[in-house]
Amino acid sequence: MMEKFLQQSVDTEEKFYKYEEQRLKIEDKRREAEHARELQMLQMLGQMLTGISSTVSQRSQSIPTSPPQRTNHRSYGDNFNYNAMTAALSPPIVIERAFSLHKTHSIKDMENIFQLVRNVIPPLTAKKHKGQDGRIGIVGGCQEYTGAPYFAAISALKVGADLSHVFCTKDAAAVIKSYSPELIVHPVLDSPNAVHEVEKWLPRLHSVVIGPGLGRDDVLLENAKGIIEKAKVKGIPIVIDADGLWLISQQPSLIQGYQRAILTPNYMEFSRLYEAMLRDPVDSNDHHGCVLRLSQAMGNLTIVQKGERDLISDGEKVLVCSHEGSSRRCGGQGDLLSGSLGVLAHWAFLAGPEKTNGQNPFLVAAFGACSLTRQCNNQAFQKCGRSMTTSDMVSEVGTAFNKLFET
Repeated sequence: MMEKFLQQSVDTEEKFYKYEEQRLKIEDKRREAEHARELQMLQMLGQMLTGISSTVSQRSQSIPTSPPQRTNHRSYGDNFNYNAMTAALSPPIVIERAFSLHKTHSIKDMENIFQLVRNVIPPLTAKKHKGQDGRIGIVGGCQEYTGAPYFAAISALKVGADLSHVFCTKDAAAVIKSYSPELIVHPVLDSPNAVHEVEKWLPRLHSVVIGPGLGRDDVLLENAKGIIEKAKVKGIPIVIDADGLWLISQQPSLIQGYQRAILTPNYMEFSRLYEAMLRDPVDSNDHHGCVLRLSQAMGNLTIVQKGERDLISDGEKVLVCSHEGSSRRCGGQGDLLSGSLGVLAHWAFLAGPEKTNGQNPFLVAAFGACSLTRQCNNQAFQKCGRSMTTSDMVSEVGTAFNKLFET
């Protein structure tokens, strides 16, 4: 029985890597096409500037020496055919960092996303008391998976939360406690009254992260379901990752329409969710459209599709985070993202629309968390290279945060 299971796992993994290889080839072709369009646009701009220069030169030569009389001549801008230029640039070129499918953003607007993240970060002051800058709950951790909830919880603290709680199974509690004395660990997730035990803490938490190290045991999934329902009633921001996403793919209605939720799927988790909601496979030629449609189908909650570039959507806009990271893909990076996102989601939600310039606060928080994770990855890789692990990334959170948001 075990040999059959292992063989099935190997076969599944081989199919995944073959599929991933095909996807990467398609992505390379797409990039080449984008590069060609960019060159085309630059050539057009060069021609336009040359035309402008010659027009201005000709006019300067024809200007009389006496003071000019006011006339009704048109400026050079009136001579441009904007319809022809738009047609030549179609399909539209995606500008990295951020773009909207419904509104045109200037480069200045796109650069301002980092400023919006900075706006929601609470200042450090001696007048605050413990807990004001964030009390985050991590729901996950079982006998097999103790690292994931630790990485999420410790990342939340490193980003700036004051307290980090882990709600895990009894078997996992002692192990997670041994990783760090900073974490508050509750061994309740597999108890008969687990939902009630966690519910007692929800009024004290500012956000919850569901899924790191959760596993797929039916009892744990059922308890996670109950915790999500209780958190929704209290209006708490919810980040769902890892096996929490497996639960959502089986029961999408559990989170559908709750716009204070953020889902953080990787490629396979995104495909599973997309097919569950839209009954169609993911269109590998339209990644941006797919993340937009999935968000809409889920009721306009925030989706973060992790990948070579992180795509973030609330069903109205799509932000693209392509901040430089590295080629190293060690396990646990997603847990760093979900833990830091739990903190930033609370800060952005608390700050309100005046601090986010009317933007969806959860889009701003997700962009900040993605950028931070990538910066940690980049810094750790510079030091450790191929041997880099998520522990190395966690050690970089402080300096990465300071570089991105406080300098």
